Amino acid sequence: MMLGAGEERDPLLTPGEVAGLFRVDPKTVTRWAKAGKLTAIRTLGGHRRYRSSEVHRLLGGQ
Repeated sequence: MMLGAGEERDPLLTPGEVAGLFRVDPKTVTRWAKAGKLTAIRTLGGHRRYRSSEVHRLLGGQ
């Protein structure tokens, strides 16, 4: 993902970090991404990462 000059950087979280915030298993986070509840960003190595702002918005909605 490339950011323009004026865009803020949104930290990316690992599935384990997201799982820790929601107190669920990391595989649950992966299922949420497949179901469209969260947007997964793939690293060059193929690992999933999640935008911190999106995760915290979802966390606040619980």
